[in-house]
Amino acid sequence: MSNNKNLTTSWGAPVGDNQNSMTAGSRGPTLIQDVHLLEKLAHFNRERVPERVVHAKGAGAHGHFEVTNPEIATYTKANFLSEVGKRTPLFVRFSTVAGELGSADTVRDPRGFAVKFYTEEGNYDLVGNNTPVFFIRDAIKFPDFIHTQKRDPKTHLKNPTAVWDFWSLSPESLHQVTILMSDRGIPATLRHMHGFGSHTFKWVNAEGEAVWVKYHFKTEQGIKNLSPEAAAQIAGENPDYHTEDLFNSIENGDFPAWKLYVQIMPLEDANTYRFDPFDVTKVWSQKDYPLIEVGRMVLDRNPENYFAEVEQATFSPGTFVPGIEASPDKMLQGRLFAYHDAHRYRVGTNHQMLPINRARNEVNNYQRDGQMRFDNNGGGSVYYEPNSFGGPTEAPLHKQTAYPVEGFAESVAYDHNDHYTQAGDLYRLMSAEERERLVANIVAAMKPVTREDIKLRQVQHFFKADPEYGTRVAEGLGLPVPQEV
Repeated sequence: MSNNKNLTTSWGAPVGDNQNSMTAGSRGPTLIQDVHLLEKLAHFNRERVPERVVHAKGAGAHGHFEVTNPEIATYTKANFLSEVGKRTPLFVRFSTVAGELGSADTVRDPRGFAVKFYTEEGNYDLVGNNTPVFFIRDAIKFPDFIHTQKRDPKTHLKNPTAVWDFWSLSPESLHQVTILMSDRGIPATLRHMHGFGSHTFKWVNAEGEAVWVKYHFKTEQGIKNLSPEAAAQIAGENPDYHTEDLFNSIENGDFPAWKLYVQIMPLEDANTYRFDPFDVTKVWSQKDYPLIEVGRMVLDRNPENYFAEVEQATFSPGTFVPGIEASPDKMLQGRLFAYHDAHRYRVGTNHQMLPINRARNEVNNYQRDGQMRFDNNGGGSVYYEPNSFGGPTEAPLHKQTAYPVEGFAESVAYDHNDHYTQAGDLYRLMSAEERERLVANIVAAMKPVTREDIKLRQVQHFFKADPEYGTRVAEGLGLPVPQEV
């Protein structure tokens, strides 16, 4: 007889589906009527005071972006990408994901890679990571995932059993787990790693024609990583190593740079591509959609005050400009709400007015009041819309482009559940030495797990990706090798 209790909302009602958010059809977009999703994300954003819930430890720098490809304007009407040589000022914040504000820089963790472009049409935030994929693909699972990365509520210690229990029960995480446990899981510096938008976005040109797009920042410094032994030593000797390296390199005139590339997919390909292009746990093959150069990002100025410029910087993947829009990616759809909501809680409802976040062009709206309103609060001007007094009005030219939706309003999973092909392909791309280090890192990370069934379940995922992969992890943990699936 099962002793399981029903999962409930905070008001005690049973939750029917805690794995899939409600969408209009299998691709969405996500429905705001999913009150369980909204309550779950909103509560999660308010669980830590005052540091960021995730990406608490970070470093930042100012710089600029310069367009190098004249053809980009054929894909998007975004003004800052309109012509070769056009420069746009920007601010970048790099970060670890799980650690607290005082944690070590050199832990094995994805790195946040957030870029704020101060364009002539408003700010544009590209909020990604140093990996092209993520652990989950539906925002409804994000609070649970991050809980496993944080401290156990009883011991106040990190909990490997929780980490691997969640991953083993969420096979979509396998691709990202393989990247995290590889050499690239510990970058040597913030300068020696790539950056990715990770999600699929939509670009729209001046004629209203749209394409799907993915972003890739390629470091000009080259990829360099740390061994676990070197990372552990540095964590003990200089836990702020990455922060210090970025600051000193810029201070000494050694300005780090990245080339920005995109992959472009025609809208209609989304219905026939062999992987769901809106699933953030998957990549698009560069053989199918080659990289197209966009421009170059250079970081050349350090912050004058860390708190004012790095700690108070706020980014959201929903901070768009004309020509760049969202896709039906369910993880992205949840982030469109969660990030702005986190900043309203952590920094305040007027966070966009702070100097580091303020748009360089004039901001005209009817938002008034709120804590820490430090301008003239709109003065005596008209404060509602529509009005008869010449206040700012909407710009129909910049309405978001339409895309078709169909289906029933329900909690529904992605249609495609091949979580093993891309993880296996990545494993087979690695050299023999890289595979050896990958397996050693996984074995070391899984040994503290207290439940044998969790280890066995995760080993089966590795085996499904590649039999050699699963066999070597099983042997390293002293577990029976899974039978062929």
